[in-house]
Amino acid sequence: MAASWLVWAFLSAVFAAATAIFAKMGVEAVNSNVATLIRTLVILPTLALFVFATGQWQPPSAISPRTYLFLVLSGLATGASWLCYFRALQLGDASRVAPMSATGWLGVALIGAGAVVIAVS
Repeated sequence: MAASWLVWAFLSAVFAAATAIFAKMGVEAVNSNVATLIRTLVILPTLALFVFATGQWQPPSAISPRTYLFLVLSGLATGASWLCYFRALQLGDASRVAPMSATGWLGVALIGAGAVVIAVS
């Protein structure tokens, strides 16, 4: 069960919901870009600790230049996404930026069901 992508996708949705709630509370009294920086400073050592604690470290020389390229591009896109997301949370209602209503959860469930249909077929 722990190796199932469905479990990890569900946990991702749960943590994304928690992120929206905590982020909205966190950007109330600080610039959204500073909030993003603080969040990033927490993520980096947390992930490093996780990688080392689980024995998943790989030497940088074992990673191909192509992989580095796409991971750097992904990192840049993630950073841009976080900056925009935190600014949207600062300016708007969290319920509109990251909807967590029953309808929103229904949408998440339908997306998940669609992913299952695609994976099975």
